[in-house]
Amino acid sequence: MANVTGLTFGGLEWIPRFIESIDKDTCLGCGRCFKVCGQKVLSLMALNEDGEFVDDEDDEEIERKVMTIANKAKCIGCEACARICPKKCYTHAPLPA
Repeated sequence: MANVTGLTFGGLEWIPRFIESIDKDTCLGCGRCFKVCGQKVLSLMALNEDGEFVDDEDDEEIERKVMTIANKAKCIGCEACARICPKKCYTHAPLPA
């Protein structure tokens, strides 16, 4: 099956790879990916000691914070988040046409 393709400024074929998942066990919550994403795809969320997402207002329950996919539909497939991630916790895939 063919994938969605585009063209670079120079006219070369480009196959964008869109965000699929973030490994919450690997993520440091450093925020580098959040800063490079111009599309507001990502959000920082709190985890408790059992690895479950909790409300940011519950300070006693928060063990750490990790990045999550907040707006997957806004991803443009640039993979800037994956390139800047020091732990390589992102998974991207091309979109079938």
